[in-house]
Amino acid sequence: MNIFIAGANGGIGRQVVQQALDGGHRVTALVRDPSKLSITHPSLLIVRGDVLQPSSFEAALKGQDVVVSALGLKKSGGETVTLYSRGCANLLLAMGEHKITRFFCISASALDVNPMFPRYLKFVTKYILQRLLKQMYADLRRMEIQVKGSKCDWTIIRPPRLTNGPMTGHYRSAVGTFLKNCLKISRADVAHFILHHTQDAATFRETVEIGY
Repeated sequence: MNIFIAGANGGIGRQVVQQALDGGHRVTALVRDPSKLSITHPSLLIVRGDVLQPSSFEAALKGQDVVVSALGLKKSGGETVTLYSRGCANLLLAMGEHKITRFFCISASALDVNPMFPRYLKFVTKYILQRLLKQMYADLRRMEIQVKGSKCDWTIIRPPRLTNGPMTGHYRSAVGTFLKNCLKISRADVAHFILHHTQDAATFRETVEIGY
């Protein structure tokens, strides 16, 4: 397949790039600074661009089969965040122009309080995580609303705490519902899930929780 990855030099994005190349796919990586993506491969095209500037990447979407948004912020602080909603809005608009239908984006499991969590984890989610990451989560919610209102075959992935652990291929997922004891997963395994569900109709237009 031809796979386009926005946020390709982030933790999950880099894993999607490498695993997709290892799997024989052709990859187009959108990055603001190509020097920060050290991966080289005959099937890799690195595009310097910014999801907030559609003209910098629109042409690169031609001929793509799958678009992955692995956008992320190193720090969210207390400032207003718009990267996720504006970035995905631009990607979806460009996808429509090129008639691309398959889309993945990364959200966060703590956007909602998991009803299967024990009381202390519900408390941590609601009164610590959701307050500490208030601005980022607010924009992720805006992003999810936009994605769910689109006509493409989207999958929103809501991972819990991300680690730099290895790709195992062994994890649990819950489509359209909550996952019990969803506490952590490696970025590598999130990438593995994406690449192994590009054509899985059961995940089309669905939100998926994933974890060990």
